[in-house]
Amino acid sequence: MTGGILIVESSSAGRIMLKVKLAAACYACAHAATGAEALRLARQLRPDAILVDAALPDMEGAALCARMAADPATATIPAILLVPPGAEGLRVRALAAGAADVQAKPVNETLLLARLRSLARARADGLGAGAAAAAESGLAEGPADWAGGAAPGRDDTAPGRLAIVAGQPARALAWRRALAGPLGRAPEVMTREQVLADAGREVELYVIGADLARPGEGLQLASELLSRPATCHAAVCIVLPPADGPVPAETVAATALDLGAAEVLADPFPPEEAALRILAQLRRKRAADRLRAGVRAGLRMAVIDPLVGVYNRRYALHRLDLLAARAAETGRGLAVLLLDLDRFKAVNDSHGHAAGDAVLVAVAARLRAALRPADLFARIGGEEFLVALPDTAPGPGLAVAEALRRAVVSSPVLLPEGAGAVAVTVSIGMAWLGGEARAAGDAGARALQRADDALLTAKRRGRNQVVPGLAPA
Repeated sequence: MTGGILIVESSSAGRIMLKVKLAAACYACAHAATGAEALRLARQLRPDAILVDAALPDMEGAALCARMAADPATATIPAILLVPPGAEGLRVRALAAGAADVQAKPVNETLLLARLRSLARARADGLGAGAAAAAESGLAEGPADWAGGAAPGRDDTAPGRLAIVAGQPARALAWRRALAGPLGRAPEVMTREQVLADAGREVELYVIGADLARPGEGLQLASELLSRPATCHAAVCIVLPPADGPVPAETVAATALDLGAAEVLADPFPPEEAALRILAQLRRKRAADRLRAGVRAGLRMAVIDPLVGVYNRRYALHRLDLLAARAAETGRGLAVLLLDLDRFKAVNDSHGHAAGDAVLVAVAARLRAALRPADLFARIGGEEFLVALPDTAPGPGLAVAEALRRAVVSSPVLLPEGAGAVAVTVSIGMAWLGGEARAAGDAGARALQRADDALLTAKRRGRNQVVPGLAPA
């Protein structure tokens, strides 16, 4: 079985009851009667989640959660511990051991299914198998376990910026006092209006009452925050209304989870349990942030030349087409320069490839320093560079090309390990694209070919010079 739910329950009646509830929601189920069997099946079947009874014949359910969280093969599988009502100490131990959630028996079907949907969404966002795959491909630091296990060398237990939003100031202050001790710092108290106006600031986690000025207003606020670009990656914990309210707390909790809330808390909540849940969500959020950052960095590295740190050929040719299309549409000029280091092979032959690499890095730095941020700069061959200058007429384009040539020859390049220095020169060919090419779909490629022809002319004429091919490409 790939996916599905693993039920870990020694009682056959308990297994049947859970299987019936899950089968009605079209979940495939497997079961284990002991902790040891559960560990074996978790590694073998890779379920989407595991439901664990608090008391197993060979170990406590909390101990099973801890062993799963410590095993890389199962650390990304969320475990929900099922405990007797009122077992506060056991709930705390389970959360501290790595359980993704703790629910009281008999299980509320609506709340259980909502939690499973919430966990499934998080795994689809990359915090489960996706994180492990990203780590294997070099795009992340490693898998994030469901207890929020920190990557080595990181302090993911330190609270970030937390905000409390409640309907009444007295209730907000009570939540603040309850959380300040176990969290190690007091969260901020904010109004709904402040939260919405403050969306650009870095709040990592919001604790929001389900009911603010009116019933359900806190759920609307959470939905709004999770839909805004500035706050969509924040964690949201919803504090449920009193159990004797008009809507059952379990129904509100299920709605909150389905709206995207990361966690739900009772009111009043046990401070230590609430803090463990909040810290777990903070760690999970930070793991997701690292994963997103790793993917962004990986995508960036896919278009960056690893030696000189500028764009590579793959990116440059596509970007040149876009710049050419823009120039064709607007009638504004685009100057295209091809630069080739003169007699670069002699550097490698005389001083070695490490020296050649040092020359390329130094030349790229000199060229980049002489260009505008909007200019395209890329290494498209061994010692060949491409520069595209948007909104540039032929005269200014030639002036930039000459400035680039002078920047390269301004001083010898120092070689590594005190091996001396070498003088470097560059030949440059230029083409210009203007409004005459408005109907051409291959204007970028043709401009590049014209610049290449001009570069060959510069080489034939003795190198270390700029040759324009000024006829519109």
